[in-house]
Amino acid sequence: MQNCLVVGIGGFIGAVLRYLISLVPVKSQAGFPLKTLIINITGAFLIGLIAAWATKNHVSDSRMVLFLKVGICGGFTTFSTFAFESTELMQKGHAATALTYMLLSVGLGVLAVFAAQALVK
Repeated sequence: MQNCLVVGIGGFIGAVLRYLISLVPVKSQAGFPLKTLIINITGAFLIGLIAAWATKNHVSDSRMVLFLKVGICGGFTTFSTFAFESTELMQKGHAATALTYMLLSVGLGVLAVFAAQALVK
């Protein structure tokens, strides 16, 4: 039960941070979901950083890792919004924008994790 509470508190923090970022008045060309892309790439970098740091430092406090990775990063990033926005772009006839968004999200997300891990080494 304690693990659930730790994840829940972290998820609350991450979700509120994501919401606050969504309030930043940024307009993008052709409805490109720039804020979601930035949130997900930042989250990918952070989860890579946390995982690499925890491994390198032999962190034995699994609750802290749960709080940071599953809670905060999980609450902050959003696959469902990414999937919805991609679908919405395609339905509105912006297939090229949707494809660019999908490729950038996945590609930059994976690169962000690698970059974070390299930074910790």
